[in-house]
Amino acid sequence: MFDKEELIEATGAKILKDNGIEKDFSISTDTRTITSNDIYLPIKGQSFDGEKFIENAIDKGAKAYFTSQNKVYEGADLVLQVEDTKEAYLKIAQYYREKINPVVIGVTGSSGKTTTKEMVYAVLNYKFRTHKTFSNHNNEIGFCQTVLSMAEDTQMLIVEMGMRGLGEIDLITTHLKPDYAIVTNCGSAHVGRLGSLDNIAIAKCEIANGLNQNGTFIALNQDITKKHLKFGGERIFYSVNDVEILEKKPSYTKFEYNGFEYELNVEGDYNIENSLSAINVGLKVGMSPEDIAQGLKTYRPIEKRWEVENIKGFRFINDSYNANPESMMASVKAFVELYPNPVVVLGNMAELGDEEKKLHADVGIYLSKFDKNVKYLLIGNLAAEIGKVLENSGFSVKYFDDNKQAAVYIVENLDKSNTIFLKASRAMQLEEILEIIKK
Repeated sequence: MFDKEELIEATGAKILKDNGIEKDFSISTDTRTITSNDIYLPIKGQSFDGEKFIENAIDKGAKAYFTSQNKVYEGADLVLQVEDTKEAYLKIAQYYREKINPVVIGVTGSSGKTTTKEMVYAVLNYKFRTHKTFSNHNNEIGFCQTVLSMAEDTQMLIVEMGMRGLGEIDLITTHLKPDYAIVTNCGSAHVGRLGSLDNIAIAKCEIANGLNQNGTFIALNQDITKKHLKFGGERIFYSVNDVEILEKKPSYTKFEYNGFEYELNVEGDYNIENSLSAINVGLKVGMSPEDIAQGLKTYRPIEKRWEVENIKGFRFINDSYNANPESMMASVKAFVELYPNPVVVLGNMAELGDEEKKLHADVGIYLSKFDKNVKYLLIGNLAAEIGKVLENSGFSVKYFDDNKQAAVYIVENLDKSNTIFLKASRAMQLEEILEIIKK
C-alpha cells in the first residue's frame, strides 16, 4: 500500500488533479479486478494500451490513476502524470523492494530457472519468511507483480528473470538490485533470436549488472559464462563433478557435496546442479547444511516439469513445459537410465535459428549412445531429425504429424509396463496426448 506522497517520490510523477484524497493505494493494472482502494496504472504493450481503459477503471470505482497523457477524467480524485507508465511500474516495485529490504535472489538461465527458483525457495522457506515469483511470470511485468505482492515481513525474495533478447534481464536486475544472482546455465535456447551462444551468455550475465557489489554471483561452471561475466565480487561456480552421487532411483537422488549429504525427490544430474545453487545460497545466508538438506527434501516438481501421472494404466512423466537441446539431452538421459521399458516422446524445439535441423540431429547423436531398447516417438518435422539419427543407429522409431496420432499409437500399441516420457517446446503442447488418452 502506498500513499500519494510515496507514489510521487517513487515515480517522479506530476500532479494533474488532487482533490485532497488521503488514503493508501494498492497498484492495479487490470480494470477487471480494480476496486476503490486501487490506483490504476495503465500498461502499454506492442498490441495493448491500458490508457484506453482509464474511464472503465473509474466506472469500476477507482478514484485515482496514472497517465502519460494530459487528459483528466471526471470521477477521479487523484491523477498522476508520468512519462512512461511501465517505467513507473518498475520504479514503484523498486521503491517497495527497498522499503521492505529483504535479502534478494535473482535467478536466470537458458533452462532450469523455474526449477532452481523452486529449489531455492524450498531451502530458504525452511527457515525464513520467503516470497517468490509465481509460476514462470518472469518478464518485467511479472517482476513488478512479484515484488508488489510480497508481505511486509518478507525476509527473502526470489525473482526469476526470463529473456527473449538483449537488455531484458538488465532492465529487471537494475530495478531489483539482487544480493545473490544465479545463472543456471547458458545454452542454445533462443539462439534463433539472439544469433549466437555468445549473445545468449551476454544476455544471461546481464543479471550481474544490478548485483550488489558485496553480493555473490553463483553459476554453473561454464567457460562461456566466465568469458562474458563482468562482476568483480565473489563468484561461486559449481557442477555435478563437484559431488559424489550416492544413490539414484526414480524420483530420488542422494549425493554428497562438500562433506554433507543431500537428498532430492527428483532424478537427473541436471537437477543435482540446480540444487547446488540453492545449497550455496542457503550457506551464504547462514543456514546450516542440516537445515538446507531438510529444506531440499520439501521440493516437488511443478506442473509439466517431471510430473508423474498414471492414465488408463499407462505411466507418464510429463516434462513438456519447454525444451532446448541441452535440457532435452539431460532429461532423456536421466529418464532412460532409471526407468524400465522406456518410451520417449519428443517434439519440435523452437527458436533455434538457421541451425535448427542440425541442433535436433545433435540431440539424436547424443541419445544414440544410450540403451538401444528405448522406443522413440517423434512428433513434428524437426523432431524427425532426431529420429533419423536414432533410426540409423538401430533404435525403434515412429513418426507422427500431431499429438492425436501419437496418442492413438500409444493406446493401441504400447504395453502398460512401459513408462512414457514427454519432452518438447511449449508450442507443441504435448500434454494434449495425456488429455486425449484420458478421454
